[in-house]
Amino acid sequence: MLLSPDLGGAFEIVRSVFDPGAELAEAQTRPTEEAGYIISGNLDLWISDKLFSLKEGDSFRFRGEPYRWRNPGDEPAVVIWVIAPPVY
Repeated sequence: MLLSPDLGGAFEIVRSVFDPGAELAEAQTRPTEEAGYIISGNLDLWISDKLFSLKEGDSFRFRGEPYRWRNPGDEPAVVIWVIAPPVY
């Protein structure tokens, strides 16, 4: 769900729901600054091959680094993701 429908601004805000076992297996690198907040569930996030095991209430931030993610839990992971500049 896109929370910032006006993409003419400096950033976009996305509410992402990752099903149990979902993953981005191949690392991506984008020319963006990204930050997020875990609303519920768990998310494993690799930033430049460093693993961060995130849970409800945790946050993250990275800029232009390769990243990938996986939901290791048995419930959906809900994340608010902020991306600048918008890429949607």
